[in-house]
Order: sequence, then structure tokens, then C-alpha cells
Amino acid sequence: MALINEHYLKLQAGYLFPEIGRRVSEFAAANPDKKIIKMGIGDVTQPLVPTVLKAFHEGVDEQGTAATFKGYGPEQGYEFLRKAIAENAYQANGVNIPADDIVVSDGSKCDTGNIQEIFGASNKIAICDPVYPVYSDTTVMSGKTGECKSNGYYDGIIYMPCTDENNFTPDLPTERPDLIFLCYPNNPTGTVASKEELKKWVDYARENKSIILYDAAYEAFITEDGIPRSIYEIEGAKEVAIEFRSFSKTAGFTGVRCAYTVIPEELKAFDSKGNAHSVKKLWLRRQSTKFNGVSYPVQKAAAAVYTAEGQKEVKEVIAYYLENARIMRESLEAIGYTVYGGVNAPYVWVKTKGGMTSWEFFDKVLSEANVVGTPGSGFGPAGEGYFRFSAFADRESTIEAMTRIKNLS
Repeated sequence: MALINEHYLKLQAGYLFPEIGRRVSEFAAANPDKKIIKMGIGDVTQPLVPTVLKAFHEGVDEQGTAATFKGYGPEQGYEFLRKAIAENAYQANGVNIPADDIVVSDGSKCDTGNIQEIFGASNKIAICDPVYPVYSDTTVMSGKTGECKSNGYYDGIIYMPCTDENNFTPDLPTERPDLIFLCYPNNPTGTVASKEELKKWVDYARENKSIILYDAAYEAFITEDGIPRSIYEIEGAKEVAIEFRSFSKTAGFTGVRCAYTVIPEELKAFDSKGNAHSVKKLWLRRQSTKFNGVSYPVQKAAAAVYTAEGQKEVKEVIAYYLENARIMRESLEAIGYTVYGGVNAPYVWVKTKGGMTSWEFFDKVLSEANVVGTPGSGFGPAGEGYFRFSAFADRESTIEAMTRIKNLS
């Protein structure tokens, strides 16, 4: 008799975004004449920039001749891409990350979920609330939790509430965690952490022999001076932190798939006897066993992001999305909503009115304005009463959506 992994049975309802898709599909089927504007799932709408697309084509063409054909590539990623990342994303900003500490993958979503495989089941996990649901769901799947309680929290996870009262930056936990998920710029709240705030976490992790799992997928959207783009800008972070980055939102690779994880050589974890082990070596073993690497044309396209022309074009697209965020933020504030984010991130985090729940507001905005957003409670219990709008729509749709919401009853 084949037995299932019963930890999956602990998961509550469906994954957030498929549930949104289900409700939107039902509404669209019942209202075929309605034009629905989607600002829920964080999927980009602008095409790949010309420099990236040109490199992509060249990579495909190279696969057509024996002299330049590429089969299996290195699981860690081609050296030309890892070197480009190290030099441009880190060293150019004063952060000494060598190419050898970078592992290329097909997405940060995969990496933030898969990383738990190299850590034991007895590890205690700390997660912000609200936050990207993959962290919680994959913790459940990996067997590190108990059942879900009536308040929406799983036994075994250390939750760190992030609310307007603490500026959506969590307090240090009173119970010591082994692994700490942090996400800045934050998804869903769109807020950022200062160097002082991150130093507090790095010092805490060093003192407690904890490891920070730092999701920096939206670092390219930071506009304010002094806000760290990498946790490795903090002294000592190499000893206690893994950083995840992605080309999905930075360069429009949501359908192309390319990302990378940074694991410094200095980072160690321990076995049950207290012996230290290289976390990077464990991750490389995991990837080389279960993953055959990102395709050559995709990696060539990703490397083109770091050319002078590629950087110029990509930054123009990011500015386009940030202008959408500004329009949303100012439009919603003008009609009396309390709004966070939208300055250093492509998301605005909106407080609902009149005590409406997140899903009640979702249904109202969908049925009356025909606009799709994301209910805050889907990111965790502390997200109840909030709503996330994505800035990844096109400009015309962004303006129209704000006009429709302004006219809500």
C-alpha cells in the first residue's frame, strides 16, 4: 500500500493564488461581458527588453550548430553568468561576493522552498506574518510543524507579526529559532528594512547560531538612498545568511525562469554532534542531485541584463512599474484608504474600510469594479483587514482600475 506524505494534509485550503484564479474564473464565466483588470498575482506584463531578447535569440541560434551546441551545463550555473552577477549585483556595490558563492536556479520560489531539504526536521522556523505563503506552506510540507490551529497558525512555527504598529518590521522572537525567513522589500506589504534593522537580525543570528533565509527578490525596486539591497551589506551577515534573488521581476523573467541563491563559504550549520558543515556544499549536493540546471539560452539572456544597455533598459521597465505603484498609492490615499508600500516595491498594501475582511473586500472589488487584487489574510492571519495590489499591470489598466475603485459604492 502506497502511503502519502501526510504533512500535506495539514495544509489549509488551496494555495492562495490558485484560489484567486478559481474565483476570478467563475466570475468571468458568469460575466463574459466584463473587462477584468488583474492586479493580484505578481506577474509582469512588459516584454523582455531588446538587449535581453537579442542575447536569448543568440543563445537559441548557438544550439543549432555543432560548434556552439550546449548540452548539460554546470548545475551551479555557467561561469559567465555567475561572474556577471558577482561583479555587477554585489562587487560594484561594495559587497564582496565571489562567483563561486552563487548558485543559479529556475526561480526563487523553488529555492526558498527547497532550501529546507538540507536542514533537519527538528529545526524551529521563524516566519513573518503576513508574508509570502511559500515559506509557511513548504515548512508544513517538510514536516517541521504540527496541525493548523483555529487562529490560522501552525504548531511549531514561530510567527512574528508585522503590523502598522511596528512599521511591518518584526520584533526579535522570544523563542529562539534555528531558521529565520526575512523578505525585504517585503511581499506583500511593500515595506523595507533599514541597515540598523537588519544589523539587529544579523547580530541576533550570530548570537543564537541561527541562519537567516533572506528573500531579496525585489531589491531592484529600492529607490531610497541608504536602504540595503543585500543583507551582505551588514557586517557578519556572511556567517549567518543565505540570500535569494530572481530575474523574474527585475528583468521580466516570470515565464523564462532564472534566479540565483547566494551561500557564502563562511556559512556553517551543525550536525547532532556539534560538528560544523559547509551549507554551500550541502546545497550544491542537493542541486546537482535533483536539478540539471537552467538552459543555456536563458542564462545567456540573464547575463545580458548586466550589460550597460541591458541595465539601462531594465531600469526603465522597473521605473514604469514604480510609476504604476505611485499612481495606485496616491489614488487610493486620495479616496481615504490607508496605504503602505509602493515606494521601494511594486506592491501597495491597503487597509480595508468599515471592518471588511480581506476576502469580503476581494469579492466587492471583483464584482463591482471588476478588478483583481490579493486578500491580505492569504499571506497570514496578521494580514486580515488588508489588501495587496500589484503594480505589474500596464499603465492604461492601472489608471482605469483606480478610477473604478474610486467609484465603488
